[in-house]
Amino acid sequence: MEKSPFYELSQKYNVEIAYKPFIRVEGVSLKEFRAQRVEILTHTAVIFTSRTTVDSFFHICEEARITVPETMKYICQTEAVALYLQKYIVYRKRKISFADGSFTSLVELIIKHKEEKFLLSLSEPHKPELPETLSKLKLSFDPVILARTVAGELDDVKLTDYDLLALYSPSDVKALIEKFGTDNLPAVAVFGEGTLRAALEGGITVLANAPRPEAPSMVKAIDLYLQKVQKGEPIEPVELIADARKEEFIRSQQHKLTKKGRRRPASESRK
Repeated sequence: MEKSPFYELSQKYNVEIAYKPFIRVEGVSLKEFRAQRVEILTHTAVIFTSRTTVDSFFHICEEARITVPETMKYICQTEAVALYLQKYIVYRKRKISFADGSFTSLVELIIKHKEEKFLLSLSEPHKPELPETLSKLKLSFDPVILARTVAGELDDVKLTDYDLLALYSPSDVKALIEKFGTDNLPAVAVFGEGTLRAALEGGITVLANAPRPEAPSMVKAIDLYLQKVQKGEPIEPVELIADARKEEFIRSQQHKLTKKGRRRPASESRK
């Protein structure tokens, strides 16, 4: 508990924090994988966004007796995911690349390897923005579901025991609504645009959210919320504001790739 960023929060405001997972993520079976008709060995690079999909990928390969070639490249959303690959392969920088966790950083990294044929590993449900963006950029890739999110055991959870719920994914929101509905909920804090969208569309009032400039983490978002509660200040519900910068980023990457595609090789120009 003392290593958790929530520890200082609990000490600062004298609040109790309980960890109750609303969901759990499970790897798909070999039968489910084969039903998607995706051939691993026809790809030259794999994109990983989570450690769960890493586990599932290598478990599938083991079960199906697939030997992944030494030449396979791995594109990871974060350094933590990249380092986790050491559980299964020898870590080599020429084979493994990682982004800083942001969407734009991951897309830029994938574009650097645009000549590869990508296997995009996904969990179900997942945000559609990455496969949609890769399609817009006309990169060669195949999406494959390697993990599924299912509801956790919530029978022992009584929402009346809590003053605030912290939700980290659209799946958390779905599990909450299916189990408890949306009436008489405690205050709700969410992490991520997708989670905020799911909560608002589900009829949930959100009073704190991250990431945003003044609250890059859930801990900071809750800290700011508790400050207002302590001071008796009014707390306005969070609204969803579309990120125009993301769309502009995708358009700029499309333009760059189009310009590069139009360039003629020097040997051809001399003819």
